[in-house]
Order: sequence, then C-alpha cells, then structure tokens
Amino acid sequence: MNERRLGDRDRTPGDPLSRGSGRTFVALAFAAAIPVLLLSGWVATLMAQQQRDLTREAAVASATRVAERVTSDIAAHIAVLQAEAASASLDRPDLAAFYAEAERLRQAHPLWDTVELSNPDGVQVVNLLRTLDKELGPTADRKSFDAVVRTKRPVVGGIGPVGSISGKRLVALRVPVIRDGTLRYVLSVGLATNAVSSILRDAGAPEGWVGTIVDADGNTIARTRAEAEELGHPANAALQAAIRSAPQGFYTGSTLEGSNVEVVYRTLKDTGGWSVHFGMPAATLNAPVSRSYLVLAGGSVLSIGLGLALVGLVGRDMAQRRAGEQARFALALRSSEEQGAVAVEAAELGTLRWDTVRGRVTGSARAAQLLAWNASGSHDNENEADAREILDVVHADDREQLTDALRHSLADGMPLDVEFRVVAPGSSPRWIRMTGRVPQLNKETPVGLIYGVVADIEPRKAAEAERAELLRRLGEAQENEQRRIARELHDQVGQTVTGLSLGLKSLEQLLGDGAQGEVGRHVQWLQSLAGEIGRDIHRAAVDLRPTALDDLGLRDALATLLRQWTLRHDIRSDFQVLGESVRLPAAVETAIYRIVQEALTNVIKHAQASTVSVSVEQRPEEVRVIIEDDGVGFDGETVPEPHADGMSTKPRLGLSGIRERLSLLRGGLTLESSPGSGTTLFVRIPFPQQLT
Repeated sequence: MNERRLGDRDRTPGDPLSRGSGRTFVALAFAAAIPVLLLSGWVATLMAQQQRDLTREAAVASATRVAERVTSDIAAHIAVLQAEAASASLDRPDLAAFYAEAERLRQAHPLWDTVELSNPDGVQVVNLLRTLDKELGPTADRKSFDAVVRTKRPVVGGIGPVGSISGKRLVALRVPVIRDGTLRYVLSVGLATNAVSSILRDAGAPEGWVGTIVDADGNTIARTRAEAEELGHPANAALQAAIRSAPQGFYTGSTLEGSNVEVVYRTLKDTGGWSVHFGMPAATLNAPVSRSYLVLAGGSVLSIGLGLALVGLVGRDMAQRRAGEQARFALALRSSEEQGAVAVEAAELGTLRWDTVRGRVTGSARAAQLLAWNASGSHDNENEADAREILDVVHADDREQLTDALRHSLADGMPLDVEFRVVAPGSSPRWIRMTGRVPQLNKETPVGLIYGVVADIEPRKAAEAERAELLRRLGEAQENEQRRIARELHDQVGQTVTGLSLGLKSLEQLLGDGAQGEVGRHVQWLQSLAGEIGRDIHRAAVDLRPTALDDLGLRDALATLLRQWTLRHDIRSDFQVLGESVRLPAAVETAIYRIVQEALTNVIKHAQASTVSVSVEQRPEEVRVIIEDDGVGFDGETVPEPHADGMSTKPRLGLSGIRERLSLLRGGLTLESSPGSGTTLFVRIPFPQQLT
C-alpha cells in the first residue's frame, strides 16, 4: 500500500510516458530471457548426466557399506559361537550345562533358529529343538560340516537342505570345538532364511532397491522382496555369470516383478563365497536425463514464444522499489535485534562486557540484578559498574577462582565458564554461572575485553545439595540398619545356636557309652553343623557391621577384614598404614571400610589375582587409600557400550558405588588398569578441614 501511494504521487495511471517505459522494460526482459532459457536447459542436461554418474557412484558406496555391515553381523555371530566353543562346560563335557548356556544365547539372539553340537562323525549330540534325552541323528548340510572338520576353522555355509529336526532350510554358521589340539565337536547355529533377509534389510538398503544375497553355489538365501518365492532357488543366469566373471561390478537384468534394473554387486569377505546384489530401477536412474531433455525442448519452445511475444511492460519506478527494499531490510534488522533481546529476557539471562583494562563492566539490567551491583549510570538500556564493586560481592571463597578464570581466558583465548556465589547485602548467597568469549582482535577491537552471559543456577545447586543430603541420609540409614541386623544376629540368633551346641554336648554326655554307635556319630555331626552355623552367623554379622570398626578403629578393622578374607579365599594380602594413626570421623572410617570391602569383592569376581595390597596413608589435610591387585586387569578407558551382537555390557556397579560414597565426602577416585597388568584404585578423601 505504501508503494502504491508513492507511485500515485509521482505518476497518474494514464501517463503515456509511464506505459512506454514499462513496455520497453518488458521487451528487454523477454529478449534477455531467451538465451537464459536455452543455457538453463543445456546446463540441466549436463547436470542430469552428472547426477546419473553420481547415483551410480553412490550405489557402489551403498553396496559396499551394506556388504561390510552384513559381513560384520555374520562375523559377530561367529565370534559369539567361538566364545561358546571355549566354554568350560565342553571340557568335561557337561552337556546339561552347555544346553542351558546355548539356550540363553539363543534367547539373546532372535535371529538364531537353533544351536547344534555334533561329534566329528556328523552325529548331533545337542540340538535346542529337542531335549537332551532325544535321539537326534546326523546333521544337515554336510558340505559346510566337512569343511570345518577338514580345516578346523569357522565356516559360513550356504542354504542347506530341509533339516530332519527343524523341518526348515537353514543357513549354518559352524565353528570347531578343539581341546588339546583335537577336534572334539563342531558347534553350529542355524539361521533361518528370513533371519538372513532381516540382516540384509537392517543393513541399510536404499529405499526402492531390490537386494539379494546368494551363497557360493548361486542359491538365493536372502531377499528384500518376494523372499518366500525365491529363497533356496538358484539365482538368474545374469547374476551367476557376473559372479563367475569378477568378484564385484555391475550388470543389467530384470526382477521378478518385471522391472528393468541395473545391479551393483559385491562378494562378502570371510563368508565362504556369499555375495550381495542391489538392483536399481533403470527408470529411476535414467529419469533425470529424460526430464532434462524435456526441459531443454520446453525451454527452446518457450524461447521462441518469448521472441515472438515481446511486448511492453508497465514498470514501477526502480528507485522507489529500491527505497522500499531498503526500508524492509532496516525493518527486518530491527525485528531481528528485538527478537534476540526478547530471547535473552525470556531465558532470564544477563549479558555483559567486562573491560579488564579500564576495570569497568557494562551489562544489561538482568546482569546487574544477578551480580548485585549498584550501577553508576546507564545509557542505551545498559548499566555500568566498577569491576572492583562486582568482585566485592562475590563470595570470598570463590573470588580467586573468578579472577583466575578471567585471567586464563584472556591469556589463552579460551572460552570462559565459571560458577561462583554472589552475596548481596541483606540476602543469602546465590550461585551464578558466567560464560563468555574473548573477541577476535583487529585494529578496531581493544584488548582486555570479555563478552559474556550470566545465569542464575541457584535452583540447580540447591537440587544438587538436596540430592547429596538425601544420599548421605540414605547411607546412614543403611549403616544403622546393618548395625541393627548384625546385633540381632549376634545377640539373638548367635546365642540360640550356642545354646543348641551346648544342648547337643549335654546330650552326648547323657548318652554315655551308647554315644559310640550310630547315635553318637549323629550327635557329633549335629554338633559340627551347629558350630559351622555359628561361624557363618558370626561372619555374616561382621560383614554387615564389623564391631572392630566401632570399637578399635579403622586400622584394626581393615587388618581383621584382610586376614579373614585371605583365610576364606586363599589369596595373599598385604596391609600397611602410613602416617599418624588417629581415629577419623565415623563417616570417613565407614566409607573407607566399605570401599575396601567392595574392592575386595571385585577382585574375587573379576580379577583372578593372587596378591592384593591395601595401603592407608593419613596426612594432615587428607586420607589416601591405595588398593592394588596383580590380576587380569581391564581397559579402564572404555565406557560400557553395547556389543556388536546387540547385547549390552554390565555396568560397573561396584565402581559407581565407590564414586557415590566419595562424592558425599568430596573425595576422588583414580583408576589405573590395563589388560594383563592388574588394577590399582587411588582413593583420596579430604580431612579434616574440608569436611566441616
């Protein structure tokens, strides 16, 4: 509407000068459009041909990626089988234990149809489709079985005959079970053909492509479409000829659905001759080129029409349009700035500019509110304050941390990120987070500047403190409950068992000489059993809450723990205390005792160690504990992740519990371990000044 009014002021609708200039402009525009249209059609043709070439290259990359994915999945299944082949249940052998292990593996791998164990003669010993007491008969697919017996290496078979037990045509993955250099068994897993098709589909086949996997004999074992009609049948002649000619490449053919396709194929590594084939619809591949030819023809016709239909065009004043565009640009710029300011206000953030050279801080009203400064003046909706006034309201314990962060950010050019407390007059301290960057220097940019954003993080800090308090109270409640249960086991159940032992002793004395017969031996056995129960109850009570920890202190409690642990598990231990041996707060002693207890439990479960060393060093400012074993160790840099076969690793709950206990005491844990080199835990707990 504004442009219309401006035009009305300049010219009237019937002005012939206006109409003439407009027609000239349109004529020039149409004349200029003719070569542009022709050039656009020619460029479209070249781009379409280039797109076709790029599509072929993308097809090669996709086929390679899918082939690698299928190969990786098959290798993962082979790796699981090899791990099961090394199971201790096959050493004895204990077929019942192996059957249970194999059943757990099958449940964890939905693509497995069955797990089979056969002797070297090909007779099945175990098949999960039957119970152990059933007679199973010979294995199917003797070709892959004989290859394992001959080579003593894992073999990926093709699609086998119909099994006598499964009633299906399965794809066999086989590994040898070797003991003392001798082939004892052949362990196999049967994949249903639809399972292999599932692997193919999950490997990321492009939408609309027809994917096929064939074995070394040219039989179809997986297909993304019409798999029920094609699985187990020989592939077409074009496919088999391509495989015989080269391990990878292109060939043309037609699908069962009757569409022409251009096929890219790759032979899968370490699969015994499997190959994966992807058919791209020829119409889809050539459609961009065909469309480009139509665009070129249409552009030519349109160019001729434009040349014959050059007419005048009534144009508007170009200067007026340019002025309108500049006005819109200015309006868009102002709108963008306002939206940015609204976004900052909505997030309740404050912005500031810290000039360390002048010692002045300029910021928004929200920044002034969060940092509790008294602005000395304001201009353009910004407040300015002296940097020393801001540092004065920062908590004394955090002031040096803030100044160091500012200094390092300016010196290294690194982003600023620091959390500190602000103590406003008449109010309690509040946690603030400041983030910022040093601007890139140029001739116009002064040095010593930091542009930053401040945010109120008091709710988050309060939540963290509440969580820490909840964990502390939970730990205290757990220790109190364990102390109560230990006391009841010792005072009530233990006394009852002691009374039982005394009663049996009295019974033995009453029997007199008659106690030498069967009745006497039975009474003596009951006495021995009662004594063992008493010792077990005492050991359980000590594990729940050792009385030595409450009565004698940490040093004697740990010495008793390691001595009993060595006798119980036959693992040599070494214990030493460095520094001044004084009683620590109950929370610290309990945490150290439980940490050592958890570490010893991990040694029993995982380390396979022969020696364990525990060292406690009491310093004036902290307590340090070192727990070291000479076991198998592990890769300490890795984080628990899902295996390639889809199973998740177990989380390290022991280490998580140790770190959680230390977090309540502001302590730290450092772990050093590597496969074959044992494991060392370095525990540090600040004491006593930082535990107030």
